[in-house]
Amino acid sequence: MNKSFVKFVTDFGPLAIFLYIYYSSGKDIKVALVPFIIATIVALIFVWLLEKRVPMVPLLGGIFITFFGGLTIYFDNPIFIYIKPTIINILFGLALLFGKYFTNEPILKKIIGNALQLSEDGWKILNSRWMYFFFSLALLNEIVWRTQSEEFWVNFKVWGLLPITFIFTAFQVGLINKYKTNE
Repeated sequence: MNKSFVKFVTDFGPLAIFLYIYYSSGKDIKVALVPFIIATIVALIFVWLLEKRVPMVPLLGGIFITFFGGLTIYFDNPIFIYIKPTIINILFGLALLFGKYFTNEPILKKIIGNALQLSEDGWKILNSRWMYFFFSLALLNEIVWRTQSEEFWVNFKVWGLLPITFIFTAFQVGLINKYKTNE
């Protein structure tokens, strides 16, 4: 089985199911959340059966989707799913902030240090940029869900946050090249 195809299906399959059911149910987010949660759990189980491990980011995503989606369904209030990206981004930002002041090296270096070889100054700058980026995404999510329709927020969450993240990441290439080491 093609590993990249399986990764694609397990990463985006639950989201495709959510979008399909959201729009076919008359844009009822609570109706779409149940199959989204189930599909997410099935995808995580499938990844575990194939690889005997589940990567941290999809696992955390599945936990947050299940938790906040479950709260939305239980309390019949979509605010819980709306604030999920805010809380996740604040937690990521706080983790990077914590690492900046309370550890010997930036948390970002601990997470992706094997993939990138940067000087200490480069890691500090990259860590700070990502920290501010996560806090900015949290603020942006709050602005969008509080001022726009639910449908707009759903589309922003699906089609807006990912491109914003890719663009931000692309803008880090100059910094990475400037502080790259040959260790």
